[in-house]
Amino acid sequence: MAKKKKPDVAPYRILGIDPGTVELGFAVIEIHPRSKRILELGTLKLAQFKDHAKRLALIHRRLTQVIGTHTPVAMAIESPFFGKNPQSMLKLGRAQGVCMAAAMNLNVQVTEYAPRKIKQSIAGNGNASKEQVAKMLENEFDLDTSRIKNDATDALGAALCHYYATRGPLGGGTSFKGWEGFLAANKDRVKG
Repeated sequence: MAKKKKPDVAPYRILGIDPGTVELGFAVIEIHPRSKRILELGTLKLAQFKDHAKRLALIHRRLTQVIGTHTPVAMAIESPFFGKNPQSMLKLGRAQGVCMAAAMNLNVQVTEYAPRKIKQSIAGNGNASKEQVAKMLENEFDLDTSRIKNDATDALGAALCHYYATRGPLGGGTSFKGWEGFLAANKDRVKG
């Protein structure tokens, strides 16, 4: 008897954002049932533009382009941490708002994650350093982060955090009542 083929599952794409007005990190990942890969990873460098409004317009334009190219279903954005400089916080909040508006305008679901939550999700420690998080991401995606800016790896961390929180092995997804429930729902994964 021929084995019944499982229907193909559509890939789940997530856009991760580390907002900033000098450098903005972004990452698009694609999740399949048994694999994950990076579609695009980078930073948007804005320091050369002195006008804050121009920076915000460039952020909106670039993210609209990334969303149009990769069609993610969700955006995970790092929420700003509280700093001592109110002017910097205001600018960062505007950048975050522009990112969210670009996504919502294209019907992409937006979820905010605190930096501590992202670190906890990726490295298992909410106080992990950026380097520790980057090392975990290297292992997860078979990636060399030595030439990648922290803003980009932070964005990648936000995207993976969203996957773990909503669909991954520890979040969202299907829940089971005990081992028997898991086995009953996954008969094709049991080897005789």
